[in-house]
Amino acid sequence: MDSQYETKKNDPNAIMPYGESSGDEHVGEVRGLGGDIMHKEVEAQQGADKFHRLGWKRLTIVLIVEAIALGSLSLPGAFATLGMVPGVLLSVGMGLICIYTADVIGQTKLKHPEIAHYADAGRIMFGRWGYEIISFMFVVQLIFIVGSHVLTGTIMWGTITDNGNGTCSLVFGVVSAIILFLLAIPPSFSEAAILGYIDFVSICAAILITMIGTGIRSSSQEGGLAAVAWSCWPKENLGLAEAFIGVSNIVFAYSFAMCQFSFMDEMHTPSDYRKSIVALGLIEIVIYTVTGGVVYAFVGPEVKSPALLSAGPTLAKVAFGIALPVIFISGSINTTVVSRYLIERIWPNSVIRYVNTPKGWVVWLGLDAGITLIAWVIAEAIPFFSDLLAICSALFISGFSFYFPACMYFKITRSDAKSRNQKYFLDAVNLVCFIIGILILGIGTYAAIKDIMDRYDRGQVSKPYSCAPVV
Repeated sequence: MDSQYETKKNDPNAIMPYGESSGDEHVGEVRGLGGDIMHKEVEAQQGADKFHRLGWKRLTIVLIVEAIALGSLSLPGAFATLGMVPGVLLSVGMGLICIYTADVIGQTKLKHPEIAHYADAGRIMFGRWGYEIISFMFVVQLIFIVGSHVLTGTIMWGTITDNGNGTCSLVFGVVSAIILFLLAIPPSFSEAAILGYIDFVSICAAILITMIGTGIRSSSQEGGLAAVAWSCWPKENLGLAEAFIGVSNIVFAYSFAMCQFSFMDEMHTPSDYRKSIVALGLIEIVIYTVTGGVVYAFVGPEVKSPALLSAGPTLAKVAFGIALPVIFISGSINTTVVSRYLIERIWPNSVIRYVNTPKGWVVWLGLDAGITLIAWVIAEAIPFFSDLLAICSALFISGFSFYFPACMYFKITRSDAKSRNQKYFLDAVNLVCFIIGILILGIGTYAAIKDIMDRYDRGQVSKPYSCAPVV
């Protein structure tokens, strides 16, 4: 038996390992003859095998699915606010920092194989209260992200169909929620990785169409590309709140750390994680920096968000159509992560968590449906949902991506430094990561709340469950 599972077996606080049971209990509810026990053990072993088929290449794809979505097309707007030079520096710098914090998370997982989800790391760092608080943050943030994909799908259907010739936008929301539910049915991340290839091609094609479309439109205007009024520096009279919303768009684009523990728990060779996070980080840096810089240079300060809306009505429809897979595949994997966390927390010692029995499938489909329904209700019921998502991201992603990994370093992995100089250097790096997280927590929350207040003052807050087109 792998040492990872032996560690879980010996830890009384850990979620029980795959194919094992605690004390004298057998996996699942066992009554009857020894043959029933044997059958349950076989099911448990098959389940364990099913959830340990993820290699580093598929992990990279799963991370891409979780990390890179249409949010990447909001970066030209961030560049327009911050300017080309600060935008490029922030995009590259945040990418490198997030690669490092993801490495800290990976090291923590290797030292504590019993960690199956981010909340388990909270227990190790801060005890039971840490576990419960981070559990709440984890579940709420992921459900809100699913809700954001419901809204993005609604906008996409409305753009493609010219708002359906008067069709109520709630219909588009329901259709989007159903697709998200169906794509979340496969319970293992190795299965989700198969769709990930389609997802990656989809977002790359949508970005390419956006860059070509905006480039052609700019070239055909009077003065050509030379007439585009892009700037190297932040726009004039830029306030703190507006500036930090631009910063936040870049920061949140790199927020893949939240699900890393969940994905790594399925790896057959967890020590290979570093290949995946470096590959993902470099891919993100290239995509985000090139997309933000090129589209901003083509469109200038009038760039829309998402940027594909700046490519013109026809190309926007084409780009949205091609981006359809990424909208729903990237959204559905968040449902899968939440469902996996809940099923393993509620049934830690039952074969149900392997989703390879009729009862397991009923529970799994029920969780997927419930999470998707909650996400749809929240997204449609809260008039300022997008801003509320920004508040939650400032409150929660600042921790998942920055100050929690810094805490992991100081409490768990600091002793692994090979020399005193390396330890002091890493101390400084992690102190910077912690400070960045606290700044995002404080200023980001302030900026998001101020934006909500400004939208109310301008009368731009929609009504709940409105049939009006979502913009």
